[in-house]
Amino acid sequence: MYSPLELRHLRTLTALRASGSLVRAAQLLSLTQSALSHQIKLLEDSYGAALFERKSVPIAFTATGMRLLALADSILPQVELAERDAARLSQGVAGQLRVALECHTCFDWLMPVLDEFRQRWPEVEIDLVSGFHSEPAALLHTGSADLIIGAALPPSADFTSFALFRFEIMAVLPIKHRFQHRQRLLAEDFAGETLITYPVPETRIDLIREVLRPAQISFERRTAELTVAILQLVASRRGLAALPNWGIKNYVDFNYVTAKRIGAQGLWSDLHLSVPTTLARKPYVQDFVNVIREQCARTLDGIVLLDAAKTSA
Repeated sequence: MYSPLELRHLRTLTALRASGSLVRAAQLLSLTQSALSHQIKLLEDSYGAALFERKSVPIAFTATGMRLLALADSILPQVELAERDAARLSQGVAGQLRVALECHTCFDWLMPVLDEFRQRWPEVEIDLVSGFHSEPAALLHTGSADLIIGAALPPSADFTSFALFRFEIMAVLPIKHRFQHRQRLLAEDFAGETLITYPVPETRIDLIREVLRPAQISFERRTAELTVAILQLVASRRGLAALPNWGIKNYVDFNYVTAKRIGAQGLWSDLHLSVPTTLARKPYVQDFVNVIREQCARTLDGIVLLDAAKTSA
């Protein structure tokens, strides 16, 4: 006899399809991998059939899995729409979200996120705060922005940060650089080099804060506001840079620049979404967090989804 099919089972299957692996699906669902595997096994035992091929990369679903995915594609959008409608009726959601970016390479994936969010919440006006902001967190304090994507804010009752994902920061070098055959760069490899960065305080640059300053490495610094300008300067042998893996992938694939890991374990950073605590309770803000996580799990290689729970409040 079949066990009752639940919405969480359908969400598990769509997460598997979106993420392409058990590990990333567990991250997307905020489950441990063992809990996710147990849930899948119970479902497969109930139907007496595998839902997907265990050794396929990305995941290839069986006929049984495809049938349940078809059901998920039919039902889940209706459930999510009903949940949003219920929030609209009970709470009222007309408003605005002015988004400021601390992570400037986020433009690469943010546009599809905004498009998806506008379809889900057409009555919420969402826009980017124009201009380059050396201290975007100050925009929240002054009320000039409603939401920031970047590092988590210090713990405060006034602001809440939602964890998004962890990403690797790569050293970016010109083609045929003397370090081209290195597997990774160490702190001392940056000694005497020109580091090309965004025009932000050194305390906000992970490579400087976490690697170079602790090792007392001396370097020159040059700034540029646009990611493409930084990459052009690197390609022209004006210096080295350190940028998120997703922001340089296309340039590396087309042999415009090359990229190396930083340190033995790599240099990693966590991305958060921060809002005033009063705004964090709005259902459309929480759904915006979900859209980012879902989109990035599908489209960004090499990221690790973090627990979506609020990290400060």
